[in-house]
Amino acid sequence: MFWSWVRALGGIGLLGVLVWQVGSGPFLDGLALIDGPVLALALAIGAVTTVCGAWRWTLVADGLGVRLPLRTAVAACYRAVFLNATLPGGVLGDVHRAVRHGRDAGDVGRGVRAVVWERTAGQVVQVVLAVVLLAAFPSPVRPYLPVVVGLLVAGALVVALAVRVVPRAGRSRWARAVGAVAGDLRAVLLARRTRLGVLLSSAVMVAGHLGTFLLAARTAGATAPLSRLLPLTLLALLAMGLPLNVAGFGPREGVAAWAFGAAGLTAAQGVATATVYGALVLVASLPGAAVLLHRRMRKPLALGRRIPPFLGRREAAQRG
Repeated sequence: MFWSWVRALGGIGLLGVLVWQVGSGPFLDGLALIDGPVLALALAIGAVTTVCGAWRWTLVADGLGVRLPLRTAVAACYRAVFLNATLPGGVLGDVHRAVRHGRDAGDVGRGVRAVVWERTAGQVVQVVLAVVLLAAFPSPVRPYLPVVVGLLVAGALVVALAVRVVPRAGRSRWARAVGAVAGDLRAVLLARRTRLGVLLSSAVMVAGHLGTFLLAARTAGATAPLSRLLPLTLLALLAMGLPLNVAGFGPREGVAAWAFGAAGLTAAQGVATATVYGALVLVASLPGAAVLLHRRMRKPLALGRRIPPFLGRREAAQRG
């Protein structure tokens, strides 16, 4: 509870600083430029990324031995995207789908692990693609990439060493935990039957998010070449991984303002781009609101059709 308030207050603080620096104009002007074709394209891109995320989730869940039909996964992912886009923190929707799937499957632990590994795989692919793209195109962080790559490689080596050595060091709680992680990696992310699908779906999702960000930049009036906008929008996309946000707003707008300003554009244009992106993501997540509404409508209907326990079968049939 405490950390939830800290994250929400952090997001509000970031937005307050941005409004103080650039005013409310970039937020409002960007939203005023959104039209019907842009919303339709955002919905289409959102459908592709959501289905890919659901497919990735089914692959990971299957690797862990918990069944998850694709249709169920798509509905749950839409619901999660909507909750992530409207609630503080940006992860509550994923927590909800993890726990609910675990309960439906009869194993909450595996249900939670499936979502954790599914999201982790997506983040890893996004970081790798980000490093490649930021190295290929000029950006404000390009001079620091060698250090970043070195840290990432060192971290990967430490994890690989821990996976190989710690399980053999004894049966301590830490050793068992690392052994469980290593088993999940081998069964889920490194298995031949799942790794290609996880990689492909994650890459398509990153491309979809970047496409939506570039669409937002053009909608907000950014006329710079795509080769110049791509790394800037990618930096803002990476900032969305920080949990300090309010309904998705916060670090994304702050990093976009800094990146656009450092690249010779304007901070106001970065804020407008990030604001339009947030609005497009919210619109693309609206089918998740329909999923939530449908579930809430079905519960009272199911309750209303229950046969009272004091009625016999014949009398209940006559009344039904």
